[in-house]
Amino acid sequence: MRLLIVEDEKRLALSLAKGLTAEGYAVDVVHDGLEGLHRAGEGVYDLVVLDIMLPGMNGYRVCAALRAAGHDVPILMLTAKDGEYDEAEGLDTGADDYLTKPFSYVVLVARIKALLRRRGNGGASPVIALGEIEVDTAARRVRRAGAEVTLTAKEFAVLEQLATRAGQVVSKAEILEHVWDFAYEGDPNIVEVYISALRRKLGAPLIKTVRGAGYRLESR
Repeated sequence: MRLLIVEDEKRLALSLAKGLTAEGYAVDVVHDGLEGLHRAGEGVYDLVVLDIMLPGMNGYRVCAALRAAGHDVPILMLTAKDGEYDEAEGLDTGADDYLTKPFSYVVLVARIKALLRRRGNGGASPVIALGEIEVDTAARRVRRAGAEVTLTAKEFAVLEQLATRAGQVVSKAEILEHVWDFAYEGDPNIVEVYISALRRKLGAPLIKTVRGAGYRLESR
């Protein structure tokens, strides 16, 4: 698989390239939006990691131009934390997924693998069915008994970690690492706040607390 990283923060871009190369991907890096558009338009890449704040042409315009030209390469967009740009706008221009900086490298790799799997399956949207709960990890939507449940981005990310390992115990540390950041230094009890919110929205019996170990999402 060949990946293109379009990111003007050179240290971040090179760090990502080094890690993804170690994962077995062939990786090219450019630091300018116009160059990114040109390279992505060559049609040789299986996925593009695209920052929004770029010199020459911002990520929104690069993404929109690629889609307008008929390129369906999966695009994972990187957004600045609390920035003026909206993730929804990125998705509206044709991005397939987004990550907010700072992000966990583990999460980045998981998102890349998920996007590549979806492309390999003809774009089919993976839906995890858990009784009356349906978790669409591609569209990032949740339904309960057929009715859509509105979740925040963090709530969905916590649920996704549990749903992809339904029936297994997921530790608080694992959730923190995947949903927040490996360098997160805040109160680890923040996980309990989001678990409580999910229980309110999806039904308390769905998520079990396993004392001293973590949480388990009931598979049925």
